[in-house]
Amino acid sequence: MLVLVTGGVRSGKSTHAESLLAAETQVTYVAPGPAYDDADWQERLARHRQRRPATWLTVETGDVAAAVAAAPGAVIVDCLGTWLTRLLDDAGPQGAGWDLSAEALAGLVRPRVDALAAAVARASATVVLVTNEVGLGVVPEHRSGRVFRDLLGEVNQGVARACDEVHLVISGRVLRL
Repeated sequence: MLVLVTGGVRSGKSTHAESLLAAETQVTYVAPGPAYDDADWQERLARHRQRRPATWLTVETGDVAAAVAAAPGAVIVDCLGTWLTRLLDDAGPQGAGWDLSAEALAGLVRPRVDALAAAVARASATVVLVTNEVGLGVVPEHRSGRVFRDLLGEVNQGVARACDEVHLVISGRVLRL
């Protein structure tokens, strides 16, 4: 089973994604987000860690495709939005990726999305990927918001094509698309 779980912030995406792996005996949890050093971010990470079974292996990496390909059993990736943030933050000195041209951004992100989609499609075990749905609101005022929204939409489409199912989570309720 290959599933992309999407929805808004605090919609219940991660909890739902984790529940899809409850029967799995071997799970690799891929945490691809940036390593922010602020109290709110650390608290968020702590909540996620506390909720995971102690038997799950955690891999913190920006190379999500390699982590999915190397996992010995089921995989959960949480989340593609934080992965995209990491890619942009790491693209040059002091987060220069956020200022790249549209063409350069596509050159940065598309190959990684293609590699991830290929790794997901080749997986022989369950893969569950969590992402944010940010395209339902207004057009962001700032360029960084527009860049993130547009690129995450492309990331989500690319990964969804490799998945068997897409689940939309809203207010803790799941709609299978």
